[in-house]
Amino acid sequence: MAGRRTDAPTIRCATYTRKSTEEGLEQEFNSLDAQREAGEAFIASQKSEGWVCLPDRYDDGGYTGGNMERPAFKRLMADVEAGRIDCIVVYKVDRLSRSLLDFTRIMEALENRGVSFVSVTQQFNTTSSMGRLTLNILLSFAQFEREIISERTRDKIAAARRKGKWSGGRPILGFDVDPKGGRLLVNEAEAAHVRAIYEIYLDRESLIATIAELDARGWTNKQWTNKKGRESGGSPFNKHSIYSLLTNVLYTGRLTYKDEIHAGEQPSIVDDETFRRVRQILKRNGSTGGAQVRNQFGAILKGLINCVPCGCAMVPTHTTKQDRRYRYYVCAKAQKRGWHNCPSKSIPAGEIEKFVVDQVRGIGHDPALLAETLGAARAEAKARIQELEAEKSGLDREMRRHNAQMRALAGVAGTGGTATDRMADLLDRIRGVEQRLAVIRDELATVGRELVDEKEAVRAMAAFDPVWETLTLREQARVLRLLVQRVDYDGDKGTVSVTFHPTGIETLSREMAEENA
Repeated sequence: MAGRRTDAPTIRCATYTRKSTEEGLEQEFNSLDAQREAGEAFIASQKSEGWVCLPDRYDDGGYTGGNMERPAFKRLMADVEAGRIDCIVVYKVDRLSRSLLDFTRIMEALENRGVSFVSVTQQFNTTSSMGRLTLNILLSFAQFEREIISERTRDKIAAARRKGKWSGGRPILGFDVDPKGGRLLVNEAEAAHVRAIYEIYLDRESLIATIAELDARGWTNKQWTNKKGRESGGSPFNKHSIYSLLTNVLYTGRLTYKDEIHAGEQPSIVDDETFRRVRQILKRNGSTGGAQVRNQFGAILKGLINCVPCGCAMVPTHTTKQDRRYRYYVCAKAQKRGWHNCPSKSIPAGEIEKFVVDQVRGIGHDPALLAETLGAARAEAKARIQELEAEKSGLDREMRRHNAQMRALAGVAGTGGTATDRMADLLDRIRGVEQRLAVIRDELATVGRELVDEKEAVRAMAAFDPVWETLTLREQARVLRLLVQRVDYDGDKGTVSVTFHPTGIETLSREMAEENA
């Protein structure tokens, strides 16, 4: 009697599909459907061996195979770890991964769980040495193909940039992207704001003062509708965004490619002389972070770490022995007045930096600690709101009193010089109160805006581990300054304590949300 053998065990098969771009996914029958259909047909052909297709769909549309940051793939591997899958079926090997290193890790995880792997169009058996060799050869070609595509894409972007063509990216204030693509069009209303921002900075000569003026005017960063129809951008200016705006050569009718500057196709918004003067002031003021820029040896705790016994800062230093550099943080007092004056003296930079970073990681791994930190932030914000509301109530009373006095003086017949002087004084007081009320209203709005949802904070801290190692030293130092208020090292007692900014996690969450918008 034909059919399934009664002694064949059931093999639960999951079909994984992937497509690098979202193009064509809106079609009724797309590439993911075709891949899944081929996988299901292959599983059906093995029915006599006990193969059954699981109903769950693992489809990653619009995700590269160059890394493992794919939602359906993560769900697939989670089900593998949970023991729900016996075999993974793909249309081609490169649908699962285009990275030889990632694929090796995937195969190791599958082998540890006893899960087999099948490619419909490249049949091989991963349980044999020849099958594994064939798999590695195929995967090497897949990685080679991905790298060739990447090189061609980079070359195309470079050629377009050198011809002055805009090659894509997030829109910037002052320009709109041509609906036909390929170039930037001037947005006259936003362009006027950009020119005004340059003039404000030339007048104030300070990023913070410029931001305060823009906040008072209610101006924000570029707001646009992305390809998915969602509103993006529109966030208030900060030092990073205002500095980027003031140094962007796109506004002068040029564009950059690496260290090269080329004439662009887009019209200029800001004249060369204004741009030059702004850059000159920024350079003079140390606009890119001052001490952080001069932090050339990667002392990411510079300005944060303190010597407890001496009550002073610890500064980064280094020594070189046999062409190898050793970094330390040294007590400033010990450095200036002699080592015998300080029990702490110095500490290896790598050790203390690792300890602090591990403490930050600990917040993400400890829900109770994260909740406690967020609670402290909310308590601080609530206290500040109460202070502002109390001040606002007092100013409102003062404003009512001044207005009543103005009405009384205006009703006096034959107002003399003394009354006129008194009215002028009251007008000055009223203007001062109105200005302070405007500042308070802005700060209340800012404090309310800075409070993020606990789930967003959890996501931000969960992303800390994978993101941290990809950051530059300067970016790592900036993230630590967002999260950490101070680090205290007591060399006498051999203790280290880390004090976190109450609002640091919320600030980091908000920045990550803006970057992903």
